[in-house]
Amino acid sequence: MQKKIGVLALQGDFEAHQKMTQSVGADAVQVRKPSELGGLHGLIIPGGESTTLIKLMRAFAMDDAIQAFYNKGGAIFGTCAGSILVAKTIVNSSQFRFGLIDITVERNGYGRQVDSFEKDITIPVLGEKSVHAVFIRAPRIVAASPATEILSSVGENILAARSGRVLVCTFHPEITDDARMHRYFVEKVVGTK
Repeated sequence: MQKKIGVLALQGDFEAHQKMTQSVGADAVQVRKPSELGGLHGLIIPGGESTTLIKLMRAFAMDDAIQAFYNKGGAIFGTCAGSILVAKTIVNSSQFRFGLIDITVERNGYGRQVDSFEKDITIPVLGEKSVHAVFIRAPRIVAASPATEILSSVGENILAARSGRVLVCTFHPEITDDARMHRYFVEKVVGTK
């Protein structure tokens, strides 16, 4: 059965996520309203600006709908700002978050837009070949609970992590030609307990 994955299409490069997800054999659709979550197996929350994403989610009644989607067994993949929104804790912030994965995230953890960078990283669950990661005003995952699987880190900075049906990365996997993060989400995260 082909898996159907939604991409939250309120902000960020959701079209690139949609194309990347389709390239790994999933049916990928853009999601802007609660009714469009019906029948999905997974949802990608893309990068953007987390406070703007929150405002847009509330304007479209997507905050409660996404929580309900997860509670009913849906899988979530948060990239960059999406990783902030699914985190349990945000450093020095009381902003809204879903709290679906027990990580602590620091917004703009590497600095401002001018401090954006690219780096080849290793993510062992994706194989031996390195992943070219693009960090744009990226958050830093500064801590994770023992129950959270750390998929990639450099020094003390966690770059990708997973807990059950929730996958996060602090970089933008959709803007390269490497679909392995999306494939991992579709094949390994979606449908797990």
